[in-house]
Amino acid sequence: MTAAQRPFKVLGIQQVAIGGTDKSRMKKLWVDMLGLEQTGTFQSERENVDEDILSMGRGAMKVEVDIMQPLDLEKKPAVHTTPLNHIGLWIDDLPRAVEWLTAQGVRFAPGGIRAGAAGYDICFLHPKSNDEFPIAGEGVLIELVQAPADVIAALG
Repeated sequence: MTAAQRPFKVLGIQQVAIGGTDKSRMKKLWVDMLGLEQTGTFQSERENVDEDILSMGRGAMKVEVDIMQPLDLEKKPAVHTTPLNHIGLWIDDLPRAVEWLTAQGVRFAPGGIRAGAAGYDICFLHPKSNDEFPIAGEGVLIELVQAPADVIAALG
């Protein structure tokens, strides 16, 4: 597979998401000790998440560190059971990427393309493959994030 055949481009890391049972403990490290700035919050009963959105860097080089705890420890998804919950990648053309990757046998998590916590369209590659879709994250949940125009211009 050559780059010319792939109808999209991974531009860089958009985020790293870290899960735990108490985001205030994570906030002590990431905000108070390391100096990241909190830029937002997000809660979703459907995704069972209470999340603080932190950031480092500026402009197209800004990277999110999302610290997450479950709304309910007994429900799924269990955002706290894998401390490094997922990694997010900037994608220049998310719909084309999803279409092409699906045709290649890549397994996506349920939910399709939707608005994410930071307001960008997102979707997730499933961490485990199956018979129908033999390519997956090999244990890692991977978020594909539609890059805005300034990120595409800077990193594309």
